[in-house]
Amino acid sequence: MGLAPDGGLFVPERIPQVDMERVEYLAGRSYADMAAYLASEIMDDMDPEMLRKAVHEAYDFPIVLRHLDGKLYTLELFHGPTFAFKDFGARFMGRVAAMLNGGRGLTVLAATSGDTGSAVAHGFSGVPGVRVVILYPEGKVSPLQEAQMTTLGGNIYPLRVDGTFDDCQRLVKEMFCDETLRRSVRITSANSINLLRWLPQSFYYFYGWAAWRRITGRTHPDVVVPSGNYGNLAAGMLAQRMGLPVGRFVAASNANDVVPEFLRTGQYRPRASVRTVANAMDVGAPSNFERMEWLYGGDREALRRDVDGYSCDDASILSLIAEQKLRYGYLSDPHSAVGYGAAKTLDVDGFWVSTAHAAKFGDALRRATGAEAPLPQALAEAMRRERHSVPVAADAAALREYLVAMG
Repeated sequence: MGLAPDGGLFVPERIPQVDMERVEYLAGRSYADMAAYLASEIMDDMDPEMLRKAVHEAYDFPIVLRHLDGKLYTLELFHGPTFAFKDFGARFMGRVAAMLNGGRGLTVLAATSGDTGSAVAHGFSGVPGVRVVILYPEGKVSPLQEAQMTTLGGNIYPLRVDGTFDDCQRLVKEMFCDETLRRSVRITSANSINLLRWLPQSFYYFYGWAAWRRITGRTHPDVVVPSGNYGNLAAGMLAQRMGLPVGRFVAASNANDVVPEFLRTGQYRPRASVRTVANAMDVGAPSNFERMEWLYGGDREALRRDVDGYSCDDASILSLIAEQKLRYGYLSDPHSAVGYGAAKTLDVDGFWVSTAHAAKFGDALRRATGAEAPLPQALAEAMRRERHSVPVAADAAALREYLVAMG
């Protein structure tokens, strides 16, 4: 499921109320056991055994609640195969899509500002009948991010777009609105606009709650979410509607502060993105804002009352990275550092989500600390492999021609 016929985003027909005692018990067994239960509750029209199998195949890596000091906790979501939180949605989607697709021809489109592309590429690599077309802004992703999505080959087709992430996202949306194209090419999206990728992102908030409750004995954590396209925050808000006890959410942003500005002023002003060291959050027109509104029944004032905003510039991000290393011996990527800044500034009693391994952003780490994080073996191997991508203009006609030529 990509875009709905009217150009909007799909949402669940209903939001289940889950048994939090059962969630806590299953989280104590394994993340996969807990996620399988949640998946069966929110996707109750699918075979629960198929979902259980997909979940256990997808989530074969750890999730860690790290304690830095005092009230400072972070939920590390970067221990999957591409070292970013996007693995949670992309791997689930890849496995469920493989089961549902049955080998029929399907083209998956994904716009990326960094980590989505690599997670989707790895999540769908080798899936029979599926081709993945990844659009990323040329020169605006890290070398590691680019290596992860341009070195797999096979059914993965990376396109480097002469433009911004917002251009990439616009192109994907235009393809879904092109009825002529959709009659000749069977397409779906792997961005968080896709319901099948977005829904499982709600699961790790339950796990974070259970781990935080087990350690602290408290029940309603504040949750800080570093955000770009806002699928991650919207997923947390969905979890809250499913019964997750939350004190408050904090939308944490870099200089692309469209949503924090809205929370502060009541004015929602999408605009062109600006380039920052936290490149995965360089989004000026976040798609998932409409899901946030939907979860509040369109009541923007209620949304503003319940969610706090925070934003910071590049200098602050680099300072926050350096501070964590100096005070706690902890290496943070730029996006997660924004979460740390929000938690510290707003006196959060809960945790922030850490979205990527620090080693993926070596340039930012060097600028902030003079040091680098050791590369995990899988990342080092990706950097050594030959890269393949195709240049394309930020033009719908050019992308349409490419997709039709693929057949």
